[in-house]
Amino acid sequence: MANKRKQHNNEAAVLDLPVEKNQQIELTIEDLSHEGNGVGRVEGYTVFVPGALPGERVSVAITKLKKQYGYARLLDIVSASEDRREPPCPIYKRCGGCTLQHFDYQAQLSFKRKLVEDNLRRIGKIEGVTVHPTIGMDNPWRYRNKAQVPIGEEEGGLIGGFYAQRSHEIIDMESCLIQHEKSDFLVNQVKKIASKYGIPAYDEGSHRGVLRHVVTKVGFATGELMIVLITNSDKLPHQQALVEELAREIPDLKSVVQNINTKRTNVIFGDNTRVLWGEEYIYDTIGDVKFAISARSFYQVNPVQTEKLYSKALEYAGLTGQENVVDAYCGIGTISLFLAQKAKKVFGVEIVPDAIEDAKRNAALNGMDNVEFQVGEAEKVIPAWYTLGNRADVMVVDPPRKGCDEALLQTIIDMKPEKVVYVSCNPSTLARDLRILEDGGYRTVEVQPVDMFPHTTHVECVVKLYLK
Repeated sequence: MANKRKQHNNEAAVLDLPVEKNQQIELTIEDLSHEGNGVGRVEGYTVFVPGALPGERVSVAITKLKKQYGYARLLDIVSASEDRREPPCPIYKRCGGCTLQHFDYQAQLSFKRKLVEDNLRRIGKIEGVTVHPTIGMDNPWRYRNKAQVPIGEEEGGLIGGFYAQRSHEIIDMESCLIQHEKSDFLVNQVKKIASKYGIPAYDEGSHRGVLRHVVTKVGFATGELMIVLITNSDKLPHQQALVEELAREIPDLKSVVQNINTKRTNVIFGDNTRVLWGEEYIYDTIGDVKFAISARSFYQVNPVQTEKLYSKALEYAGLTGQENVVDAYCGIGTISLFLAQKAKKVFGVEIVPDAIEDAKRNAALNGMDNVEFQVGEAEKVIPAWYTLGNRADVMVVDPPRKGCDEALLQTIIDMKPEKVVYVSCNPSTLARDLRILEDGGYRTVEVQPVDMFPHTTHVECVVKLYLK
């Protein structure tokens, strides 16, 4: 132990740091990081403290040292923030599902707005742009329509829950306060009935066992339910008995699907999917638009906030019925169909072929014939479309977390649509891309953060840009 302490002291000395590993100190927390960790400083050296809040004086133990920053474990709160709340979830401190339940909800919304402002200024060098207060939820609980729950085994029975932070230890749960109540019911029924029939859980270490994950989907507007069983084998033991009992025990169940994933991987879904019972799709609506949702469909997980997000995108697009709109990264057509309600024509692009098939099906479901969808990379399809002489009055982009491809940004700059509406799930890549668009002749007019994931650090934004 003495040798270890000496080694840690040497490490701090070599890095010329004001703290040592395992040292206990008091800190004043000045801010929150983008990961939701408290930020304190010792002689200018940054220390991140999970669970601490701005304004708090805390006692901590240093756990990790880097040259520019370190991490510490919260030991005691010497003086608490007025924004501190008692987390209502009994497994909150162990589960890695959400990280801000201890933070007052209105304070969370302010934090997310500040996060966007800081990224715009620091990364995008964008000053003086209106960033509106974050649009939050009246009831920021039970908002998720989809759960992806890893399954494990303890003392012969199945357990299911989310992973502990930074690990693959499953924290068993009966209820998750950010999931729809029906998701809890579905997962618990699968655990109970699969345990009854002795269906073994998958074990990552040995790559043996059958049941890897249970994925549930809930139609908020329709009440329709889907269960997807992710299995490590083509054969599902006691399949008929399991499915019949699930159908008997669960009202509103419309679909039981098996997805087969036999790879050693952290990716949840495999390539093969088949319906074991019921329908291939369940249905839900956002605003006046109806959507068919399959086992593999990407569909926004918070439909209440999605309607607010897309309504803001529609407002920023300012459509009069005369515009041609391009929707890059269109997915299953959610934004495209929202825009098609007011546009002359919408052209949607998406790299995932199954998503495009879903998008076409959703357009037909809503009787919309002013939408066209094409499979491919937006950064290749849209430039090719542009060279054929097609023009976009409004460009809408809703990229993944990595942001827009540079080739797509350059195409936007070349095409010169009058308006660009950027929907973002990552403030840092948003700021980077806005800088490129600003340098290419666009002006960022206003930014609207939307809280899609209460009690987590994630924030979505809708941004309006005009051609200068």
